[in-house]
Amino acid sequence: MRDDFRRYLRAKRTVDDRALDRRLVGLLREQLAKRADAREGPLRVLEVGAGIGTMPARLLEWDVLPPGAVRYVALDVDADSVEFVEPYLRSWAADRQASVSGGGPIEIERAGRRVELEAIAAEAVAYAEQAAGRFDAVVGAALLDVLGVDGLETLLGALAPGGLCYFPITFDGGTRFRPGHPTDPEIERYYHEHMDAKPGGSSRAGGDVLERLRATDDARVLGAAGSDWVVRPVDGEYPADEAYFLRCILDTVEAAVDEVAGESFRVDLEGWLDRRREQLEAAELLYLTHQLDVLGRVDTPGR
Repeated sequence: MRDDFRRYLRAKRTVDDRALDRRLVGLLREQLAKRADAREGPLRVLEVGAGIGTMPARLLEWDVLPPGAVRYVALDVDADSVEFVEPYLRSWAADRQASVSGGGPIEIERAGRRVELEAIAAEAVAYAEQAAGRFDAVVGAALLDVLGVDGLETLLGALAPGGLCYFPITFDGGTRFRPGHPTDPEIERYYHEHMDAKPGGSSRAGGDVLERLRATDDARVLGAAGSDWVVRPVDGEYPADEAYFLRCILDTVEAAVDEVAGESFRVDLEGWLDRRREQLEAAELLYLTHQLDVLGRVDTPGR
């Protein structure tokens, strides 16, 4: 994995932390505790699209995982991301009252919580098909706008009866930069067209997931809330490493729009990018993205 992509995933952590709906996080905490109390043995969690391991770190740091033992599978299609999970968790634990040991499954201990984590490189749908009915919870952050909602049923099939699904930071059709620029409407339109053109991609995935869960007979939506990214300067500078995060977002927009719009729009795109990068360097650029967090439960056995 390129160092710049690892840095992007690290920089995104503070942006995601602000965005996640804390009421829904609290509800997830309650539901996981009930689930753990009602079963024998460790709670079993599958995270799809786990990246470098920011979500298990967050769930431990925010006391979302119940006390006792948890078995956690961190799954990602990118093998380089999987290899970096243990180094990331060691770095995270060094600044907190937590311990991490390897040599097989990664063992994490913090505040009475013991997580045995296995980082696996695999394709999500194929893994979920083989894991039918095995897990108490499936987590997929910023996942279904890329994977596609057609894979949702298979992911839910990995759940045991009464298992939970948590899909936070799911893109839902809004990309805004401020101050306003005359080219903004075209940029947003082309950017969303690029999302929609990718296999499984959707610029309205958040609403699609909510609708699909509501229409599934054996699933129940427990909660849904906005989880918008809002990146802005504070006292003349961006928090943490969020200026780098914004540079990556602008690079992503450039590549996507250029691919869809073609050469005829290149001059307008370059003018827009020049202005946005100037604003970023001057700590004047604001970035807002509309997303949804969705929490559900599946009441019948895995399919």
